[in-house]
Amino acid sequence: MADSLIKVALIGNPNVGKTSVFNALTGLHQQVGNYPGITVDKKIGTCKINDTTRAEILDLPGTYSLNASSIDENLVIELLMNKNDEHFPDVVVLVAEVENLKRNLLLYTQIKDLEIPVVLVINMCDRMKLKGIELDIPLLEQHLKTKIALVSSRKNIGIDQIKQQILNYKNLSTEPCLHASSIDVAYFDKLQKAFPNQLLYKLWLVITQDVNFLNLDRKEIPNSFTKSHSELRKLQQKETIKRYQFINDTLKMAQKIDKAKATSWQYKLDALLTHKIMGYVIFFGILLLIFQSIFDWSSVPMDYIDEWFANLATYAKNNLPSGEFTSLLSEGVIPGIGGIVIFVPQIVFLFLFISVLEESGYMSRVVFLMDKIMRPFGLSGKSIVPLISGTACAIPAIMGTRNIETWKERLITILVTPFITCSARLPVYAILIALIIPENRLFGFLSLQGLTLMSLYLIGFIMAIASAYVLNKIMASQHKSYFVVEMPSYKLPMAKNVGINVLEKTKSFVFGAGKIILAISVLLWFLGSHGPGNDFKNAQKIVEDKVYTSKYPINPSVIPDRVDEYKLEHSYIGILGKSIEPIIKPLGYDWKIGVAVVSSFAAREVFVGTLATIYSVGSHSDEEATIKSQMKNELRENGAPVFDFATGISLLLYYAFAMQCISTLAIVKRETNSWKWPLIQLAFMSGFAYLCSLAAYQLLK
Repeated sequence: MADSLIKVALIGNPNVGKTSVFNALTGLHQQVGNYPGITVDKKIGTCKINDTTRAEILDLPGTYSLNASSIDENLVIELLMNKNDEHFPDVVVLVAEVENLKRNLLLYTQIKDLEIPVVLVINMCDRMKLKGIELDIPLLEQHLKTKIALVSSRKNIGIDQIKQQILNYKNLSTEPCLHASSIDVAYFDKLQKAFPNQLLYKLWLVITQDVNFLNLDRKEIPNSFTKSHSELRKLQQKETIKRYQFINDTLKMAQKIDKAKATSWQYKLDALLTHKIMGYVIFFGILLLIFQSIFDWSSVPMDYIDEWFANLATYAKNNLPSGEFTSLLSEGVIPGIGGIVIFVPQIVFLFLFISVLEESGYMSRVVFLMDKIMRPFGLSGKSIVPLISGTACAIPAIMGTRNIETWKERLITILVTPFITCSARLPVYAILIALIIPENRLFGFLSLQGLTLMSLYLIGFIMAIASAYVLNKIMASQHKSYFVVEMPSYKLPMAKNVGINVLEKTKSFVFGAGKIILAISVLLWFLGSHGPGNDFKNAQKIVEDKVYTSKYPINPSVIPDRVDEYKLEHSYIGILGKSIEPIIKPLGYDWKIGVAVVSSFAAREVFVGTLATIYSVGSHSDEEATIKSQMKNELRENGAPVFDFATGISLLLYYAFAMQCISTLAIVKRETNSWKWPLIQLAFMSGFAYLCSLAAYQLLK
């Protein structure tokens, strides 16, 4: 017998611990995808309620109210209005935070007006004693007409209570807490008479919001019900005031707060972390610690992974039957995948630090702090969130600009976000820095490699705001925007939340990049192992003739390597590389680097995997060489190393500034609904990157 399924929508304001509740209910039984027709992430998890019942839990974007001001918030309204949606909930679990109950209950009272069963989860109950908060739960349940679960997701308190309330959702009252129609009784009475079969509050949302799921068109609404934008805004304000009056009256009876305890050390810490001088010093120090740790802590596992893949490729070549499949596996697939897996430790540490900063509440302070810097450059304070999240990936960062109200500020943020160093650049930076920057330390503890990595992040950020300044001057606008940010309470990061976040993002990075790298590795192996004409087919004879007719004696043992080099140069990939070499040679790149740069347009991290594949194709010498050693030992025709300091700096600058990701271009096109802006972005960033790399190599060579 199949389990019965309860559909649950998890809703709440930002920073109330909604993700913690979601993780506590679902654990690792989660999947991330996109809402149909839209590029906003949705998370769905499953939760076993009892032996015969499961819950499908949809984690919706954080929203403050049903008066939507962004695409994310509008998504919540559209789901709650559309009973035909496959995820329309049987019950809503609304998460509130014990310290901000008054603000959180506004959204609760609106959802109650939609007559959907709602379970109220009051999270962080473990902080009540510390903050001097007392709640009369039975009285709250009576006034709010629902059941309340008092929860601490951190200490795993009350999770079973949530499950029990979900199981008994049919017993929950669907009666509204108050009737919003009292803000204009005559207007709402006429509206109800015109549409007697429709829920009144849904009609109100259709009129005031950009939603339409009541099987009626706005054109069907008589002119007597249409109001100007300013009139609707005034009615919405009256509705909000009425709801807060109800909430205040309820909390006066059911909530007691010791104000002496409520005003605690948090305010003193905020004063320090957001100070106009010390705030930046502390933030810079945290960044320095992060980048030092990325190199220091990850070096041992990275070396182990590098050697393991080198040994695996050698084992496959020596123990499998010789032929095309073995060649593909040992020279294409294994080196290609090894070129990305080697950087998993650094990716893990990067996401670990970001998750800890977000979980602790510090990231909101950074957003507030950086707003003062961003404002003169034409960026909204809300632009900081996409720019900071761009350190993980530009794609969700660009999608995150949807909460920026003005089109000009949103467009500028979209165009400059790719300058921020994303995690896909980290493998390129890491391997190049390891090759050209010595492992020396300043003052005994500051790693030169860590400082170089932080410098690359900083120049990306500086370039982003400099570009924003220029765009702001070009794109004139009279609109003035305002920035409001919520300061959540400080809390110790939950190991479970951090672990799940790091695991999910690392999996997304590895498998997302892995699919691309595997496909490109197979293609590169084929292009490097095959070639047109007699030069490729007769490589053995041509090389031997040259060796034996040479005036200078040559050790016969080097002939296999000479044959490999000759075949590679006359393979399809060699011909491609040689054709673009005149363009890239002034930058210090040979044709092999050129192929890696071109292929990395699919994804930046492909650069290392491409070189690993190219250097592995047909190689006979030092078969157990690691990726790093192969790149270090690669020589030019004059015997100089290919990856010298000048070439390394040139490559680092190229990847710092170039638009090297086709997926980012696609998402910019989708968000701007035009090819104009992504093409301008591609031309400017690539051109600027080329000129910077050219200047760097010519000055340093």
